[in-house]
Amino acid sequence: MASDLSEAIRMFEQEKGIPRELVLKTIEEFLIAAYKKKYGTVENVIIRFNEEETEVTIFSRKKIVDDVIDDVLEIAIEDALAYNAECEIGDELLIEINPKDFERVAVQSAKQRAKQKIREIQKDTLYSEFIEKTGEMIIGYYQREKNGNIYVDLGKIEGILPKRFQSPREIYRPNDRIKAIIYEVEKQESGLNIILSRTHTDFVKKLFELEVPEVYDKTVEIFKIVREPGYRTKMAVYSHREDVDPVGACVGLKGVRIQTVVKEMEGEKIDVLKYDTDPRVYIKNALSPADVESVIILDEARRQALAVVNENQLSLAIGKQGLNVRLANRLVDWNIDVKTIEQFDQMDISADTKKAVSALFRDEIEEKTEEITRIEELPGIHERLVELLRQHGIELIETFLAMDIEKIAALDGITQQDIESIKAIIDENVEIIEENEQNSDDYIPENDGESDSYNDEIEEKDLADSENTSDETTDEDSYLCPDCGSKITVEMTVCPNCGVGLSFEEEEEDDDDDDEISNDNEEVSEK
Repeated sequence: MASDLSEAIRMFEQEKGIPRELVLKTIEEFLIAAYKKKYGTVENVIIRFNEEETEVTIFSRKKIVDDVIDDVLEIAIEDALAYNAECEIGDELLIEINPKDFERVAVQSAKQRAKQKIREIQKDTLYSEFIEKTGEMIIGYYQREKNGNIYVDLGKIEGILPKRFQSPREIYRPNDRIKAIIYEVEKQESGLNIILSRTHTDFVKKLFELEVPEVYDKTVEIFKIVREPGYRTKMAVYSHREDVDPVGACVGLKGVRIQTVVKEMEGEKIDVLKYDTDPRVYIKNALSPADVESVIILDEARRQALAVVNENQLSLAIGKQGLNVRLANRLVDWNIDVKTIEQFDQMDISADTKKAVSALFRDEIEEKTEEITRIEELPGIHERLVELLRQHGIELIETFLAMDIEKIAALDGITQQDIESIKAIIDENVEIIEENEQNSDDYIPENDGESDSYNDEIEEKDLADSENTSDETTDEDSYLCPDCGSKITVEMTVCPNCGVGLSFEEEEEDDDDDDEISNDNEEVSEK
């Protein structure tokens, strides 16, 4: 019996995965149940194992009395002396019980209870083991298929790979090796359900942890993964060390690492891109493999952005049935609209571009201390317009504003819409200060659309006043050089004729005529 007991304990401990202590406790409960079935009580039963825990003994504890009333709990002194000659009335005696004395029904009943107990223990043990492995990678083998669900042999227990968690690319056959993650662990009355998955994003993450040491040791972190199982995966990564390229580490030398992952995923395309805190750069990276020219934030509060690409990159940026841009939207959590350069130029510039420029460069304009003087420095100005103006020699904002609009419109490649776009950007980002502010007396009323003759008269009047003012200024402020007699003005510091240095001093004289200062009070002195 010792060898049989030790073999049973070993089997439960190793094959069933049940701890030794629980096996011994189950055996004890099994024997107690059989004893109770035969004798009707468990008050005086004692179960003992030897030191090696290879043998078990059942004892019945009985009290020695002179007159027996309950033969289960008591024993007569005459019978007790047969077991021990030194016993006396009032002592307790342990009498060994042979399990073979148990009735067959009692043994079967106890056996059923023991089996049920073992199943419960096994279920609890497996649940504790697998619940801690939720989200971890596990390898099993194809056993059978029912209603599209695949049952996978995991060794100690059978796992289920539901149809909804299977990639549409994959086909399985009996005894195929299946690698999956433990998605969920369910405890039911019928047993334990281990739900597996190959479509979850954590499955991709675990594959990269297995293939890329930098990901496993957290040097390279995976920021976010989005998937369309069986078709495409996008993964954003970043590095904690400047000398480690996160994308290069995941791809590997000549793409060895990523090809291993792609092979495990049955050829599903994987885009590994670099995460960036700047949403414009992040959106640009997320639309890979398309080459994006620029990204404009249309509405930061609503997280709406516009990506501008070349004509030959449009289909690549959108992807088949919009898959690429759809995954990019989920990856960056922005609503991305993709347009070509031509489509962008035809958009409502006064509305869309103005909002885009305001959102895109608001912070930069507030922080910028240097004055913007060149057209190429204007926030949001299209590179095409900058290059066209540069070709015609227009690089400064001042030059552009000084030119007639008709002359600018006559330039090759420049449209009226382009001119309005540039002027709108200049008005928003450049503070234009007029040198000669209009006097309130020179206010020019609107013409109300009746005729241009009134405005023409005003312009002629202003021109005549300007000439008169210029002549008066010349007469009043001109002097003679004290050295050569040539005409000089107060703005001059050197005589244009003889080169002598000049300086002008103003002297005040006490006069009865309200302290007036005339030209006679100004003297020209030689430096």
